[in-house]
Amino acid sequence: MTASPIERPQTGEFLAYYGRYVDLVPDGDLLEILAEQNRRTLDLVRSLGEAKGAFRYAPGKWSVKELIGHLTDAERIFSDRALRFARNDPNDQPGFEENDYVKSAGFDRASLADLASGFETVRQSTLALLKSLDGPSAKRRGKANGAEISVRALGYVIAGHELHHMNVLKERYLS
Repeated sequence: MTASPIERPQTGEFLAYYGRYVDLVPDGDLLEILAEQNRRTLDLVRSLGEAKGAFRYAPGKWSVKELIGHLTDAERIFSDRALRFARNDPNDQPGFEENDYVKSAGFDRASLADLASGFETVRQSTLALLKSLDGPSAKRRGKANGAEISVRALGYVIAGHELHHMNVLKERYLS
């Protein structure tokens, strides 16, 4: 367990682009927020019928399955960066092109239940990593895609990224 809660990152700890995700995260204990997100997201995804998994709200947009797969892939990458930076890895981590990842993944061939289970497993791993951090390691920084970001900022990006995509799911796919 962390010695102290993971504090909200300051603006200089991440690119302005990620501010849209960090700003979505409510005040409170980040670990509790991530655990509650996991429950809510899984409840929502598991309540959808398999047929809904193929739904796209517009041509060229991701299906529900692709959206869930993207959430999982992005969290894997953000968590890997957090681990590397917490351990003082000096190497600049590469960026990733989300649309290429989704296109190559074949998420539509998977069941919605399997994608939900994959998200759950990755989220549990993220929580275990973040729980293991002490104060100094949560504040460490590294470079990803040429830009500096802190470990704690990555935790908030993970939470905000999930909130962003769940809002999109509810507003555009399920309304």
